[in-house]
Amino acid sequence: MTSKDSTSLLRSPRPASPGAFLVGDITPHHSLPESDPTVGYQLNHFMLRIRDPARSLHFYTNLMGMQLVFTFHGGPFTVYYLGYPQTADDRSDLRAWAAKLTAPGVLPKTLGFLELKHIHGSERPVEEGGYEVATGNQPPHLGFGHLGFTVPDVRQAVERLQAQGVEVMKDLGVADREHIPLTRWEEDRGVGTGQLHPNYRKTFYHVALVKDPDGYIVELLPQTL
Repeated sequence: MTSKDSTSLLRSPRPASPGAFLVGDITPHHSLPESDPTVGYQLNHFMLRIRDPARSLHFYTNLMGMQLVFTFHGGPFTVYYLGYPQTADDRSDLRAWAAKLTAPGVLPKTLGFLELKHIHGSERPVEEGGYEVATGNQPPHLGFGHLGFTVPDVRQAVERLQAQGVEVMKDLGVADREHIPLTRWEEDRGVGTGQLHPNYRKTFYHVALVKDPDGYIVELLPQTL
């Protein structure tokens, strides 16, 4: 395929009127042929830099219920792989669950992992050579947005996390620009101006946002949204 052919296949999102919810691709009968080279691709994991493994593991395991699949010391850093046991049998024996996932060929075919990467020394105070991680939501270093978790009861989850000292960035029943978050820094540049559409707000009311120990935003969504 030539560069020109490749460019011709690029698709732009369909223009949508404010408040519209459009399902699917831009063409009415778009399909992905089994011969497509991307058949078999999957989103396997997401990686976050962390400064303090103890506090991050407490948040994601004790408070959010993920479990350690493996830990790997890579020299300049240590990796912590987390996942959710999916069955009662898995939850009853977490060591056997982790062993099953790390058997040859299983890990790459399993979805929904979170990789926490601790760069050794980053935990030191800034004045001693450590550093704060960029969360992607502080101007001008905007990029990453949030991790999304579905939970059976958002209100219960928020109250439990708050009782453990977790910062709640957005509670249920509120839906304003700063909760996206859209910043004044962007608005001053003419980016993302205007108010949230009522149709979006109706859904966003049912979502809560909290912050993990490094300040990354964690979204809590109801499983019946």
